[in-house]
Amino acid sequence: MNSRPVLFISLKDVDGYDFDVAYDMLRNCIADFCKKIPDIAGNALTNENDRKLFARLMSNTASDAELQCSLKMVLDGDFSEYFGFTDVEVRALLEAAGRSDKEAVVREWYDGYVFGTSHVYCPWDVINYIASLRTNPNARPKAFWKDSSHNGILRTFVGQTEFDVADKFETLMNGGTVSQTITDMLIYDTLHASEDNLWSVLLMTGYVTKAGLEDEDGTVSLRIPNKEVATIFQDTVVSLFRDTIDKNGQKSMMEALWNGDEDAAGKAVSDLLWNTISYNDYHEDYYHAFLAGVFVGCGYLVESNKEKGLGRPDIVLKDKKHRRAIIIEAKKSANRADMEKDCGRALEQVDTRKYAEGLYGYTQVLCYGIAFFQKEALVRKG
Repeated sequence: MNSRPVLFISLKDVDGYDFDVAYDMLRNCIADFCKKIPDIAGNALTNENDRKLFARLMSNTASDAELQCSLKMVLDGDFSEYFGFTDVEVRALLEAAGRSDKEAVVREWYDGYVFGTSHVYCPWDVINYIASLRTNPNARPKAFWKDSSHNGILRTFVGQTEFDVADKFETLMNGGTVSQTITDMLIYDTLHASEDNLWSVLLMTGYVTKAGLEDEDGTVSLRIPNKEVATIFQDTVVSLFRDTIDKNGQKSMMEALWNGDEDAAGKAVSDLLWNTISYNDYHEDYYHAFLAGVFVGCGYLVESNKEKGLGRPDIVLKDKKHRRAIIIEAKKSANRADMEKDCGRALEQVDTRKYAEGLYGYTQVLCYGIAFFQKEALVRKG
């Protein structure tokens, strides 16, 4: 009561528009909102100058100078705690919902943002997850924010040929930080003008956040804020890899595998692996995702972790036309010296669990063990 109204505006899906169009969208948004609360113009508490300004806002005739305001951005300390929920607020929400047991899960998935001098949670995700727990007590956390907008900025960034950002993305996706020069006063026409501008956009849109409360010399240390955003990075990188895979390299790999050429297959897989962005610090599930993606578009049926024999092989590739198939079991090696031994372990698993016995009607079944160490692959045929 008796307070000035505060208007929160979020402009989405302006990608592809120039600055002038996006600016006009903002003006129209303000005008439409003002039309919904015309009583302000006639309120006795509103002075004459403000009434005239409100009338111009409502009719979309206000000058650019009248639309200027004091901006508070993600690096500023003022009002920084209002960009999201604080620890205290999240605990209160969980307690009110009777789900204080989920505090650690909510922190892992939705905390981690640093605005100015404040650590905050993403409010959209917290609210949606708590709401899901009310209808399903066993609901798992998911990327609610991911579904609220497209992730074209990530694809644009990692796909920019003039910016070599692959190593920086790998560092972020493996829990590290990168230092960049950040500007919080961008105009839409210049978003793609430099690498620093694109990093600034990622910071302003929540894909990365400050790694600490201090920044020096105009640079800011950046990290991925939480598990939710990490999954968005992973999905984007995997889909981009599938869209941009080297078709000649893919063809060479398939020819080597069908011909039983271990050395050529190992080189082809290593070459493809070299050009991917790794994540999860080279955990085994990263290599499984890589293998599942590397066979996309080859013209064969690809099955991943589908039950065969007495277990679930990592990859089964079926060429139904020629009645032939490939079984692949992958292992992550602790060091380069263990790769040969791990290939043997993979092939032993294929044999003892009788994976090939589930492929009825196929006249040729080739079994491979692949050992991975960082961005190297060793292929051995059973």
